[in-house]
Amino acid sequence: MVLELSIPEKNVPLEPHVPAGLAEVLSVLERVFGTELAVVDGETGAVVRSMQHPPGGGRWELWGVLCRQAAEHGRPEFLEDEDPVVVFAFPLGRSERSHFVAVGIFLCRPVGPGDNLAGAAALLGTTETEFRAWASRQVVWSPEALQRLGDLAVQYVDQMEQATRFEQEAQSLSAHLASTYEEISLLHRLTRNLKISRSDEELGRLVLDWLLEVLLAEAVAIQLLPVAEGRSNLSAPGRTQAVLLTAGQCPVDCAGFSRLIRYLNLGVPLQPVVLNRAITRRPDWPTPQIRQMILVALVEGENLFGWVAGFNHVDDGEFGTVEANLLSSIAAILGIHSGNLELYRQQSELLAGIVRALTSALDARDKYTCGHSERVAQIAVRLAQQLGCNARQQETIYLAGLLHDIGKIGVEDSVLRKPEKLTPEEYEHIKQHVRIGHRILQDLKKLDNVLPIILYHHEAWDGSGYPDQLPREEIPMGARIIAVADAFDAMSSDRPYRKGMPIEKIETILQAGAGRQWDPQVVEAFFQAKQDILEIVRRERQEIPSGWLVSPESAFGSAAVSPAT
Repeated sequence: MVLELSIPEKNVPLEPHVPAGLAEVLSVLERVFGTELAVVDGETGAVVRSMQHPPGGGRWELWGVLCRQAAEHGRPEFLEDEDPVVVFAFPLGRSERSHFVAVGIFLCRPVGPGDNLAGAAALLGTTETEFRAWASRQVVWSPEALQRLGDLAVQYVDQMEQATRFEQEAQSLSAHLASTYEEISLLHRLTRNLKISRSDEELGRLVLDWLLEVLLAEAVAIQLLPVAEGRSNLSAPGRTQAVLLTAGQCPVDCAGFSRLIRYLNLGVPLQPVVLNRAITRRPDWPTPQIRQMILVALVEGENLFGWVAGFNHVDDGEFGTVEANLLSSIAAILGIHSGNLELYRQQSELLAGIVRALTSALDARDKYTCGHSERVAQIAVRLAQQLGCNARQQETIYLAGLLHDIGKIGVEDSVLRKPEKLTPEEYEHIKQHVRIGHRILQDLKKLDNVLPIILYHHEAWDGSGYPDQLPREEIPMGARIIAVADAFDAMSSDRPYRKGMPIEKIETILQAGAGRQWDPQVVEAFFQAKQDILEIVRRERQEIPSGWLVSPESAFGSAAVSPAT
């Protein structure tokens, strides 16, 4: 569907003067003919440029009619002949746009002292004395020479007009090539930034800044529609609300943009929608501040991901095919990118589902750690946000939180479920869970970034941890984050041999261990985000499956879990 306004040009009457370009041509012709030339409108017969010499009038009403014939025939013609003068006219070009006719009065023989000049003077509306004075200054032309020179003059004007037309076309082509180069450059920059690691919002903001430089619009905008329902999954974050990205003086906000889409009732148009004054001047048009608009859907397959729009032509002109084609190209690329991102998100969601199934299997083996992996994952993501990690890093940390203890599947039940303190041999056995987890997952290419976190989340800041005694920054940042999240949830949870610790005691232990057991920067982030972390724990422990009870003795709400009796 294309809504496009096309207003035909009105016929504007020509101003009664000679155009500047034609005046220059006339100046050349007057030097060639050696006399002054008048100009007549070949369509109306009106004189648009008169001659000053010879003085007098002349029969311009008749000559105007004859000039119209000369313009129609497209060749030089003699309008009148009265010895010793002729009135000679020739078209100033023979194109459809040329309708002017040049008129000259020429002397055809020398004037003698006794010549009777009454007829010639009457033809020109002057006296014999004035005519004789004028004739004394004129070049003598034979009618044959005038005819040949007139033909050459018509050809000369044609060539000048053609040269002017070529120059205008060259300028237009140059401007078009410059515009095309800018468009190609924009599309090239866009395709170079098509990375799966770049979100559609990041790419959209880049595109808008570039597009505003090329498109003759006061504002450009991209509305991205929601791709996920309800709460966004931490392992596969998706937009849950529409977002409007803008550049320039955008006349609508996100809600206004959505209302405009509903008003247009477009469905999913396959073609760009162009709205000009014929539409925006209607009484029911909902957004008067929008004078012109181009709208293109961001589509991939049957999926609508949003819209890209240009608002208000900078010259208050009309948007047309050139602008529509540019936005269509951009929308096609953005639509494909959004489709790829959504496919990647769905794959990540599937992977996260499989990961949660694995952690549920672990929870089934050790009922006292039910929900531990999910809580560690969410706490770790909140710490990562506090530390300035980007969305992709947060996703990696979330998956690592879910899987950090997956190696305990390979730990013997007698050790994993032992209610008493572990012996040194048993402790060495349970320490192997980090290497077991690494081995279980190492063939999953998708989890390459997760593996180091799983392997090293029990390393200590001072190098006293396991399995490789890595110190300080040698420990991956994700592992340092998981270490604090894991320790907090473990200390706050009930165990067979103790109740969950009060929050005050946990804080004391974290502060004492900062710079020794844990990265002090991560511990600081914990205290900065403490209230959010406590809310995560409270919420997640409320969602414990039936068969488990939330202990009321917790120092900070629902923070401890005990088996149902």
